[in-house]
Amino acid sequence: MRSKVAQRIQDETPEDVRIFVRESTTTKVRSDTSEVKSHAIKSCIPVIPSADLEKSLRFWVKGVGLTADREMRQEGRLIGCMVHNEHNYFWLNQRADGPIPEEYRGIRLYWAPDDIYETREHFKQLGYEVSEIEERDYGQIEFFVTDDDGYPHCFGVDAKG
Repeated sequence: MRSKVAQRIQDETPEDVRIFVRESTTTKVRSDTSEVKSHAIKSCIPVIPSADLEKSLRFWVKGVGLTADREMRQEGRLIGCMVHNEHNYFWLNQRADGPIPEEYRGIRLYWAPDDIYETREHFKQLGYEVSEIEERDYGQIEFFVTDDDGYPHCFGVDAKG
């Protein structure tokens, strides 16, 4: 059953913003000593700040292969949009204070491509600097690429696989 708050949010939220409203369910679990509540989260959408959204879309759409939609514009300038495929969703928004500082370590994304060699070559053809593919001692084969906003992305697959 939907809570009154969730229903009010649903009723008062414009249709194009409802993607962010995800209802969670609460289940009571009995243990030997106490009652514990757990929440089942249906989804989580990371918000990725960008200094220049139009430029950033090159990485997210052409590089990673996601679809961009739900664009928000202010005075003709793109200030927010959703990028996604059938499995992954990200909200890109305009940073208020320009490019990310060098010491900022705000996001870390680990991508699992179908073909790591093809994916690396694809980013190289788009003009991105990519690291060599290396086998790690923890059983993964990986490479890194930095997007147009300065965020490092790791692409990896199981070395056995």
